[in-house]
Amino acid sequence: MEELVVESVRYSAPCADCGAQLECWGVHGLVGGSLRWDVESVCPACGQATAACGQDLPARLRDRLLADNGPTTLHVTAPSAARVIVMRVLRAELGVGLTEAKAVADQVLTGAYSGTLPEVEYLARKLRAAGADAVATRP
Repeated sequence: MEELVVESVRYSAPCADCGAQLECWGVHGLVGGSLRWDVESVCPACGQATAACGQDLPARLRDRLLADNGPTTLHVTAPSAARVIVMRVLRAELGVGLTEAKAVADQVLTGAYSGTLPEVEYLARKLRAAGADAVATRP
């Protein structure tokens, strides 16, 4: 079983019920081969508690995670031998067409592709399973 990969962020937001500042906790993780996220909040003024979760990471939570934790970069060694593998994995995992897969593959192979730690580790694992030497690294 592969290691669990998790990133989290704590932030404040206004309560929809009373306007006071909520304490919010957001988590993004690679769990059992799937990407998952969740957000929980509790209002100290009115007691309103909420929880939300899903698979497709909301842009606002992604932006907060990247701002708080910094980006993780995907590195592939022996890029000339891995180009076809990288494009095939990107098309399958990102659901993109050939043109976009080529553009993203260029980013991956030049070390310019980055994202949250769980996102990048997910792709690194898929690439390794397909035969490419890939690793997720923090600068």
